[in-house]
Amino acid sequence: MSGGMLHRGIAALTAACMAVVTACSATPDVASAAEVRLQALTVVATGDVLLHQKSSLIRGAAAAGRVHGTEYDFSGVFANIAPVIQSADLAICHLETPLAEPSGPFRGYPSFSVQPQIVDALAGAGYDTCSTASNHALDAGFDGLVRTVDTLDARRMGHTGTFRSEAESRTPHLVDLGGVRVAQLSWTFGMNGIPEPRERAWAVNDFDPTGPQVARILADAARARRAGADIVIASLHCCTEYNPAPDPAQIAIVAALLASPDVDLIVGHHAHVVQPVERVNGKWVAYGLGNHIAQQHGDATNDSVITRFTFTRGADGRFAVTLAEAIPTRIQRSADGVTVVPTKPDSSSFNRVAKVLGQRHGLDAGLIIRPP
Repeated sequence: MSGGMLHRGIAALTAACMAVVTACSATPDVASAAEVRLQALTVVATGDVLLHQKSSLIRGAAAAGRVHGTEYDFSGVFANIAPVIQSADLAICHLETPLAEPSGPFRGYPSFSVQPQIVDALAGAGYDTCSTASNHALDAGFDGLVRTVDTLDARRMGHTGTFRSEAESRTPHLVDLGGVRVAQLSWTFGMNGIPEPRERAWAVNDFDPTGPQVARILADAARARRAGADIVIASLHCCTEYNPAPDPAQIAIVAALLASPDVDLIVGHHAHVVQPVERVNGKWVAYGLGNHIAQQHGDATNDSVITRFTFTRGADGRFAVTLAEAIPTRIQRSADGVTVVPTKPDSSSFNRVAKVLGQRHGLDAGLIIRPP
């Protein structure tokens, strides 16, 4: 478990028992529930973590590393939004690309293998767990996949979506927060044409978005429920890039998943631009959270959002989202590096993000767009 999550768990509930169970064994191994269970908790989720090489992001991290005696230091990238991340009971990131060895070699687009020091920065900012299923999951082959998961384990970061063994792929990823068990799922619509090794078809959670064919995602959610999950959150990497409106396949996938009692919330990735937040079948979806950190072209790829959802236990004992919030952010570039910053309500970036977020009636359903 990350130090940030432990600190928040203690602050949220005295004597709360909390443990992150990563998919590292064939049998779910969740800490026993606390005597007093949480009645409400907050979850934050953010967009794509994508390290483009030969960029001011990398140059800035290298310069900071030299100052601090390491090869790369990305901690400054998240310093301005860390208080928001650390204040949540559970913070979810999306690590889109595989990690290289600490000294490289490193590669950027179109086939990534990036600085593993980014995990130190994510953990330091307060993230607890990362989704790893993406179209780049096999860019560095199965060895890169294993190295990525091993690196997350070494930093005590939770993870799901890519797996080192078949048993691991079938083990629900559960987080215990004061006796409330939260399951995280992670699925991608493909791997840029890279096939999974024939003998390791379980290595990446992938699905066919046509139809949509979501039976395996629903089976994953049902498995998590059987393992004791009180809340199930699905991270989906799909479908059309650079489009602020979800495409028909995306809408159909979300409708099919949120029609199930086993899925409580969906957070989306891959578009590299912010997409709307909507309430569907009484539950929430953030279709696309944009780039949390990346260096691409155009204002829209620098706009991003932190979503924050408050889950509250109802009279029936089930948890549901009772408050949905969106905090617009922006990737701010300078000659010295890159930082992620919250935006102000009178800024063009804030207004662009707010306009997109509300395009599918999320505001009418209760979404609150606000600064930190």
